[in-house]
Amino acid sequence: MAKDTPPRWDRRMQQRLARGEAAALGELYDRFAPLVHSLANRVLDDSDEADRVTREVFAHVWDNPGTYDPKQGSMRSWVAGITRRTAIRRFRQTEAAAYEANGEGTAEELAELEEKIRRASAAARADYIVGSMPAPLWAALELAYFRRRNYRQTAADLGVTEDEARRRLRLGLQLLSTASTHAADGTSPPGNGRSL
Repeated sequence: MAKDTPPRWDRRMQQRLARGEAAALGELYDRFAPLVHSLANRVLDDSDEADRVTREVFAHVWDNPGTYDPKQGSMRSWVAGITRRTAIRRFRQTEAAAYEANGEGTAEELAELEEKIRRASAAARADYIVGSMPAPLWAALELAYFRRRNYRQTAADLGVTEDEARRRLRLGLQLLSTASTHAADGTSPPGNGRSL
């Protein structure tokens, strides 16, 4: 029996969540909680806040499984997008509360706050791109760059042709380049859904 392709798994998971299967939420949590926590912690730089965001994200998924559209991308991308938006909202709330606690600040302090929010948003976007990278691309990059395998060895390890291995490496590098460029300049990468 062949393994389910990710889109098929995504559709089944959405259906199970829509039926209210608690086991489906548990499976989803086991699969994506490390990603959610990592993305939230990257934005908030606070593990306790990242824990809260993680709970909030999975509560949102449980309450709103119908908002996932398989035609728009993978469930992993959907969960990562919810995480990014939730973490940025939490970051803004935390920073605004700190700003208000200090009383009215100067225009310079307000500009500094906006810059912190912009940097956190850019970092979240970059992490979103990396975290949403398709598994085949990430597997090829991991073999080639972290395990120092050449494209021929990568192809053999993945059980694909050398041309396919080169294609996956090229596409993976393009995504990483996009992530690092947008993290550095604070712009939004194309096709990344709603703005913050």
